[in-house]
Amino acid sequence: MPLTNHLTAVAAALLLASTAYAQDKAGAADKQHGSSGHGSAHSSQAQGGHGAMQSSPNAEKAPFELQFIDTMAKHHQDAIEMAQLAEKNSSRDELKKMAKKIGDDQQAEVKQLKGWKEKWYAGKGDAVNMKMPGMTESMKGMSMEKLKASKGDAFDAMFIDMMTQHHQGAIKMAESASSKLEHAEVKEMAKKVVAEQKKEIAQMEQWKKEWKLAKK
Repeated sequence: MPLTNHLTAVAAALLLASTAYAQDKAGAADKQHGSSGHGSAHSSQAQGGHGAMQSSPNAEKAPFELQFIDTMAKHHQDAIEMAQLAEKNSSRDELKKMAKKIGDDQQAEVKQLKGWKEKWYAGKGDAVNMKMPGMTESMKGMSMEKLKASKGDAFDAMFIDMMTQHHQGAIKMAESASSKLEHAEVKEMAKKVVAEQKKEIAQMEQWKKEWKLAKK
């Protein structure tokens, strides 16, 4: 083979090898990045529980009442998930009964909140705002994975702690929002949330003492 042709062939081979290497390296990096990113998010969700949620885009620019409606609805959904788990996994009938009431009440309220959104804010985007008072702290450190893995007294104690913390956040949100809400119906629901959840917190705290479920 003439020297010129030989050098051309070698150059072409080197170019192909270089291109293939670059593509393999980029693909590996993308795969690693994607896997790492997804894994981190999943790990955050599993370890941080509900605290891994994010606000809707431009939530703070939405009408305040819509922010409250969407944020409280989302907050309720998380309580419903916990309540349904307690209905199945709690070792005490009293706690199962309360969990069912919490789930039923909050499902009804979520339905009402969504109905109001459709009636008054049709066409508006989601406005879940994690910066609303009580929202972030009510979910900080929670882990549904740990709750699901618990049994007996450990489950009941963890459920009471988590639901109490969650309720406290809803109460703070409802109390701070009440004077800024536009419709009487929403204001009435906010008052109901405060009253009902304060009673439930008091009952759960009493049970925790009676059942000696305090953390050791």
